[in-house]
Amino acid sequence: MATTNDLKNGLVLKIDGQLWTVIEFQHVKPGKGGAFVRTKLKNVLTGKVVDRTFNAGTKVETATVDKRDMQFSYKDGEDFVFMDNSDYELITLPANVVGDAEHFLLENQEATVAFHEGSPLYVELPASVTLEVTYTEPGLQGDRSSAGTKAATLETGYEIQVPLFLETGTKVKVDTRTSEYLGRVTD
Repeated sequence: MATTNDLKNGLVLKIDGQLWTVIEFQHVKPGKGGAFVRTKLKNVLTGKVVDRTFNAGTKVETATVDKRDMQFSYKDGEDFVFMDNSDYELITLPANVVGDAEHFLLENQEATVAFHEGSPLYVELPASVTLEVTYTEPGLQGDRSSAGTKAATLETGYEIQVPLFLETGTKVKVDTRTSEYLGRVTD
């Protein structure tokens, strides 16, 4: 148990039998009335984001989330197989646990897998990854980075929007949280 004074970003709370991650919090002390804490919470399993207000000093139940560094090994049908870096144990995760991270997973890529009481919750990737563009329409003479965007297929099969001047075979940096193109990568 903790109080609302102990809240911080990334803390996992157990509310009404569900796990919620604190995305944002703000302590508010109005001129009249008692202080309170305004929070933005994200459901760990569904990804739903809600705003919730707590009175200052209210006790909240925290959940223990064990984060382990793992390496993505391979895809087995609809499931994903990860290897624990500490004991080399293979763990199979269903697609709903992996979520949108599957768009950026390559074999042997490092990821963090969060567990609560032994069951996997979600897969967390680095903020950005470098992937190769396997197909995009050819650019035209005079295309500039500010002229617009076009669709490009990455080596994972996922499609993102990139500037018009990019060509097939170019390595690009992609934000794993927003799926946005961040820039070209030169070797």
